Amino acid sequence: MKLLVNMKKITAAITGVQGYVPETILSNEDLAKIVDTSDEWITSRTGIKERRILKEGASSDMAAEAARQLLEKTGVDPLDIDLVLVATVTPDYPFPSTANVVCDKVGMKNAWGYDLIAACSGFIYALSTGAQFIETGRHKKVLVIGVDKMTSILDYQDRTTCVIFGDGAGAVLLEPNEEGLGVQDFILRSDGSGRQYLIQPGGGSANPPSHQTVDDRLHYVKQEGKQVFKFAVTNMAEVSAEIMEKNNLTSDDVDWLVPHQANLRIIDATAERMGLSKEKVMINIQKYGNTTAGTLPLCLWDYEDQLKKGDTLILSAFGGGFTWGAVYLKWAYDSKK
Repeated sequence: MKLLVNMKKITAAITGVQGYVPETILSNEDLAKIVDTSDEWITSRTGIKERRILKEGASSDMAAEAARQLLEKTGVDPLDIDLVLVATVTPDYPFPSTANVVCDKVGMKNAWGYDLIAACSGFIYALSTGAQFIETGRHKKVLVIGVDKMTSILDYQDRTTCVIFGDGAGAVLLEPNEEGLGVQDFILRSDGSGRQYLIQPGGGSANPPSHQTVDDRLHYVKQEGKQVFKFAVTNMAEVSAEIMEKNNLTSDDVDWLVPHQANLRIIDATAERMGLSKEKVMINIQKYGNTTAGTLPLCLWDYEDQLKKGDTLILSAFGGGFTWGAVYLKWAYDSKK
């Protein structure tokens, strides 16, 4: 019994973060040459100025590059990784999983892994899942990757969706921590009744690939923007406030909001509901657009040099499904940059 009393609680801490975005930039002006839109129209409605496009390659290529650079940066041997979780809605194949492919490409031969589909909430779903493998003591090193090649499922005849999304990947390393840092709590939600408002209708068992599904353009993202916006503004803001209240946090206690980068107005509404000033909100939507599962780790990567050990972060997202949630974590290290 004495041993049990003296044991410190194990938490799952992020000990490194790395992003990857393709070199090719697609600006609002470039899009205006393809569809009936303008820089003013896109910027005023979304806050997006440009996004990155992967011309050649697959989601696994971006994920592998982020993972490879992360391991090099943290000095971790690929053979020491226990588990790889890949959050994505644009897997390389229906099967095998993209996580399996990434493990092979990076040389993580001792790891097992799988893909997790929760659309734009994918990263917080995967982060919460990975954290629990660390907390049990089962694993010591877990890689959580958010990646999407959204251009592979975009309809460039649909100006309401093609302007929103871009390609990118981000990865974090989770390791055990006994200082009380890392993932403290999470709240995850889903509501499948909203699926028709944000969906890729074709390609699955409901609408298997056929000439008809291709002709009907069912293999592209379909979105009813007004419905998605209404649900996202309400739920992303509410779950962020809920996790603060659950953990007795005030706006003064929160150092950073890390919001999903879907729409600047949704981000602003979430920050306002939490009582946070803009200086505490990570924003990079203007240069990457919505990279779906990649947005949150890309934010952490972009802002890494501003993060300090002990900082309180709230990660918040909303995605197709519908899925949404928030993660409360304490940053575990001072940037090495």
